[in-house]
Amino acid sequence: MPALNVEFSDRELEDLRQIAKERGTSMKALVREAAAADIARHRALQEGAEAFRRFFSSHADEFAAAFPDDEPPAKGEGRAA
Repeated sequence: MPALNVEFSDRELEDLRQIAKERGTSMKALVREAAAADIARHRALQEGAEAFRRFFSSHADEFAAAFPDDEPPAKGEGRAA
């Protein structure tokens, strides 16, 4: 299995040791669990953002009608630079 060396400050390392001890797990397991949780969170955020984009795109006309002041100016309109 591939491995990764990660550097921590003395304070971070001591904090990791303490947390691992409190949880009754190894530091390696603690760091793996944290990384896995962050990966899962990242994937969920990506999926949520994509679902929002699909929803917004399919309802763009409704949003434009409901919030006309938030619509960008049409090409050729707007302020001069």
